[in-house]
Amino acid sequence: MEHPLRCRCGTIAGYVGNPGSANRVVCYCKDCQAFARFLGQERETLDAQGGSDVIQTLPKNVTFTQGVDSLACMRLTPKGMLRWYAGCCKTPIGNTLENYKISFVGLLHNCLESSERPLQDSFGPIRAYGNTQGAIGEPKPKSAGMGATLGWVAKTVIKARLNGDYRRTPFFKDGTSIAVPTVLTR
Repeated sequence: MEHPLRCRCGTIAGYVGNPGSANRVVCYCKDCQAFARFLGQERETLDAQGGSDVIQTLPKNVTFTQGVDSLACMRLTPKGMLRWYAGCCKTPIGNTLENYKISFVGLLHNCLESSERPLQDSFGPIRAYGNTQGAIGEPKPKSAGMGATLGWVAKTVIKARLNGDYRRTPFFKDGTSIAVPTVLTR
């Protein structure tokens, strides 16, 4: 089974394979909120308390069928995560680390929303709520499921490193990101 992936204007399209192996979390960190603001996508990306619905998976499960040359990325700091988005319409795509050998991508719900297949049907329920201290307003949501999420990430990343799956990524070529990241200044 595959889940469709596309930017808002349709320039970038593809799919996420093996969606049942993904992990779904809501992140309330200030960096995810800053990324949404950078794109001018706060309303579309963040819930009422500033949380982003994120699907964690391996980059090897992401396939772009068109528009890969429209992918852009940015960093909040010179050493920060690579935050990928559609350069054409500013749809957030996901987050990776700079080191492609750490095989991980957190896809934002914006590029995965589909009338034919809801997130719940493909990726299951939200399993964790993290970085809740960064949530907007009171009361703050309760942090939950982070131990299981960290276990999922560690197991998934280590397995990909050992079996070589980390080499299969649409975000990097020969160990270098396919887009030059824009680094924000204060």
